[in-house]
Amino acid sequence: MPIFSATATFASYTSISFLSASQSQSHLSPFLNFPHKFTVKTPWQWQHHHYHTHKLLISASGNTQIDQNLESGLLQRPTPPDPLDEARLARRSSDWKAAKAYKDSGLIYNGRVEGFNSGGLRVRFYSILGFLPFPELSPVHTCKEPEKPIQEIAKGLIGSIISAKVILADEDNKKMIFSEKEGAWSKFSKHVNLGDIFEGKVGYVEDYGAFVHLRFPDGLYHLTGLIHISEVSWDLVQDVRDILKVGDQVRAKVIGIDWIKSRITLSIKQLEEDPLLETLDKVIPQDDSADLDSLGGGDGDSIEPLPGLETILEELQQEDGYVSKLFENLTT
Repeated sequence: MPIFSATATFASYTSISFLSASQSQSHLSPFLNFPHKFTVKTPWQWQHHHYHTHKLLISASGNTQIDQNLESGLLQRPTPPDPLDEARLARRSSDWKAAKAYKDSGLIYNGRVEGFNSGGLRVRFYSILGFLPFPELSPVHTCKEPEKPIQEIAKGLIGSIISAKVILADEDNKKMIFSEKEGAWSKFSKHVNLGDIFEGKVGYVEDYGAFVHLRFPDGLYHLTGLIHISEVSWDLVQDVRDILKVGDQVRAKVIGIDWIKSRITLSIKQLEEDPLLETLDKVIPQDDSADLDSLGGGDGDSIEPLPGLETILEELQQEDGYVSKLFENLTT
C-alpha cells in the first residue's frame, strides 16, 4: 500500500504526511506503523515568502513531539512586483537621462547640499545624490573664511543651494560628479579680457608657479589663474615660495586665456618695465637723427661699441623672447 503524503500548517492543517519507518514496509497501513512523522509548515514563513519546516513525531500512545531543527530545503514563494518600486526605478532612470543632458549641454544646475564627507559635498540631483569634490569648489568659499578648515566650511554649506556643472554622469556605475569651478567659469570668464589687471589672493603654490584667486567687482573671488614661475619677476626665480606665500595679496595682469581648458594665465612681472630695456634706453639714442660722431668718437668710418654694451647683450640673449640678430645690427 502506498504511503500517504501531504503537508500541514499550524493552526490550520490542510494535509498531513505520513512517513513510514522504511520503504520496505510500504505495503503496511501507515496507521500500523508508529511513530509517524508529520512535515509542518509555519504560517510565519508565509509572510516572509518561504517556509520553516519542522518534524512532528506522533507515537502510538498519542504523545506528540516537535523537532525544531530546520529542514535543509526552504520553499520559496515568488515576490509579486511592487508598483512603487517600479515607479522609483522609472523615475531614477529618467533622472539619469536628465543628468546626461546637463553634462552634454553644459548647463548650470542649482542643487541642494545635503551633506559632506572627508572628500567633498553631497549634492541632490532630483532622486540622485551626486558628489562635489572639495577641489572643485569655487574659491569664493575659502577666500571668504580663510581661517576655517574645509570641513567646517562644508558643514556650513549644508542646506544651501550651490550652482555647479555636471561633469560626470555614469548611470552604470552610479556616479555623478559636480564642479562649482566650472559653473563659476561659465558665469564670470566672459568678464575677463587680455590685459586686464586684477587684485588677487594667492591660494596655493606649486614648484612651477602660484595659483591666484581673482577678485571681481562684487568683492568676491570667483576664478583662479596661474602665475608661472617665469612670470613672477624679471629676476631669476629659483623657488616661487621665496617670493609668494599662501594668502598674499597681489596684483596681476591677464596675459592668456584658454577658453577650451578654462584656464587663465597671469603675470606679475609684466606690470613693470623690463629693467634691461630701461638700461638700453639710457645708453642707446632713440632719435634717428642723433649724431653718429657722438657714438664713434668723431671717426665716421668706424663706430666703437658703447662701454658695457657687450655685457648687456649677453644678458638679453639669455632672456626669453629676444632675438640675437636684433643686437648684432647694433655692433655692425
